[in-house]
Amino acid sequence: MNYQAYFTDALARLHAERRYRVFADLERIAGRFPHAVWHSPQGPRDVIIWCSNDYLGMGQHPKVIGAMVETATRMGTGAGGTRNIAGNNHPLVQLERELADLHRKEAALVFTSGYISNETGISTLARLMPNCLILSDAWNHNSMIEGVRQAHCEKRIFRHNDMAHLQELLAGADPAQPKLVVFESLYSMDGDVAPVHRICDLAQRYGAMTYIDEVHAVGMYGARGGGIAEREGAMGRIDVIEGTLAKAFGCVGGYIAAGAAIIDTLRSYAPGFIFTTALPPPVAAAATAAIRHLKASNWERERHQDRAARTKSVLAAARLPVMMSLTHIVPVFVGDPELCKEASDLLLADHGIYIQPINYPTVPKGTERLRITPSPYHDDALIDALADALVDVWQRLKLPLKAGALAAE
Repeated sequence: MNYQAYFTDALARLHAERRYRVFADLERIAGRFPHAVWHSPQGPRDVIIWCSNDYLGMGQHPKVIGAMVETATRMGTGAGGTRNIAGNNHPLVQLERELADLHRKEAALVFTSGYISNETGISTLARLMPNCLILSDAWNHNSMIEGVRQAHCEKRIFRHNDMAHLQELLAGADPAQPKLVVFESLYSMDGDVAPVHRICDLAQRYGAMTYIDEVHAVGMYGARGGGIAEREGAMGRIDVIEGTLAKAFGCVGGYIAAGAAIIDTLRSYAPGFIFTTALPPPVAAAATAAIRHLKASNWERERHQDRAARTKSVLAAARLPVMMSLTHIVPVFVGDPELCKEASDLLLADHGIYIQPINYPTVPKGTERLRITPSPYHDDALIDALADALVDVWQRLKLPLKAGALAAE
């Protein structure tokens, strides 16, 4: 039996479908973000990162770094095991209190990643409700899809942000059947936003629980960074709020905030929590520092929105096919996986600009794009240089520009 062939064949299929992923060897420089060092095959090169999910640059913030270093010096690096064995490290307790306060919930529970919090959170909650029906948005993240699948419950997929379809599915269900509606607040590939209040209205009307994924919105939206639900005044209407520490908060980890009974249930039943090592104290302390800062400071959010708006404006003026987005996500349409990868390679090799190509299965076939995420630290000169580089690459690859005059003409 040639076991190796199974794996070489699987890789060959990815290459044939233009889905094989290549990761750049990057070294971010604290204090100089978005500047980084690319360890290329020809040696180190300076590059500009344009696709980081460290949206606000909090991974380099002095308060965040300081909290991590001080806690590591005082408490060491590791957590010592699962919380069931090693207990709660105190910075983790403080972090969960901070998260519960951020979302105005009774309690919160931290997981090792946002993926795990969705996967184990959704599946555990649904399994504990006999005969549960899960209603899931068609564009939900893979972690949510896996959570739904692992619940082994009846499920219905509603068309993306289609409230008529969601209502049809809810109305067709047994009124006595437990129901869980799972959706994202901000969909990160297109940058569109869920109609949170309308979903809550339907859930209330048909007796369903609500579960919102705020990973691309926490820290970014709302008066204190509580996400889209806070911005819309809907946090109190949502039963379960899931988020991440790895994006706007600049650290790593995921969490769920909800009522005390739900959180205690997850703590007691969720395999992805029970059987994995806890976040280390330095990481928990760093995340707490980031959350506390962003609760009080609006500069990062305001500057970030300004940079995103200017990036969209400059790229659109240069006739680049910027896909419409009402948020900080700036997708530039390519529509072909091979050309998308070529565009990414040319930007990195010839212009020192790092933007990872987004291909299937992350987005549907035929909608491949470059996903650009400006930060508060991308200044006007960097934005203008990005537009010039993209136009050059588009012309070299004979990709279509929009009708009209180039901004430089």
